[in-house]
Amino acid sequence: LLDAILWDMDGVLAETERDAHRIAFNTVFTERNLNTEWTIELYGTLLDVGGGKERMTHYWNTVGWPDSICDDTTSSRQEKVQELHFAKTEIFNDIISQGTVPLRPGVERLMDEAHKNNIQLAVCSTSNEKAVRNLVTTLLGPERASTFFHNNNAIFAGDIVPNKKPAPDIYNLAVQTLNLDKTRCLIVEDSSIGFNAAFASGICCVVTKSVYTKHENFNGADLI
Repeated sequence: LLDAILWDMDGVLAETERDAHRIAFNTVFTERNLNTEWTIELYGTLLDVGGGKERMTHYWNTVGWPDSICDDTTSSRQEKVQELHFAKTEIFNDIISQGTVPLRPGVERLMDEAHKNNIQLAVCSTSNEKAVRNLVTTLLGPERASTFFHNNNAIFAGDIVPNKKPAPDIYNLAVQTLNLDKTRCLIVEDSSIGFNAAFASGICCVVTKSVYTKHENFNGADLI
């Protein structure tokens, strides 16, 4: 029997990468006149880098920094990236709050069945914690969200660990915090980065392919 299911958010609970995160990034880039636009195809390649701040830094390190940032020191650039990411998160939350990005099929049913069988549920995501809480509350509804999280330690997100996926840190932290037995847990992921984090943690992993990850290699997954 299972004691807990640990869910990734983006691409697992909803198709947020293409339809919310990407749009939010581009909105910030336009508002700040950064001459940067991430197309659907380009953004798919950038998902090889976990974390929004890390993604922006990687992209501009590769193609060159915008004129308004390029002369800054490394520490100053990172401050700008932090500011951009904060603004992007606010826009992302607005998009989610509008309810235009639905849950993926089967998510509500699986969560309801898990709750009925007293299985602990948690989210382990590289996304900002505020964004995760907003998505869970908005898309699941306040009542289901309140039963989904049995305690205040069921969201593990953002910079809560020093090493983001594909490192297993966030899953190891969840297991430790919730006092779980890894052999009685299940992780649900959609990307190779997330799967590699799950695999490194030693926890069984089910992969549900998303729009961006349908061609990725998931050899070693317990179920696809």
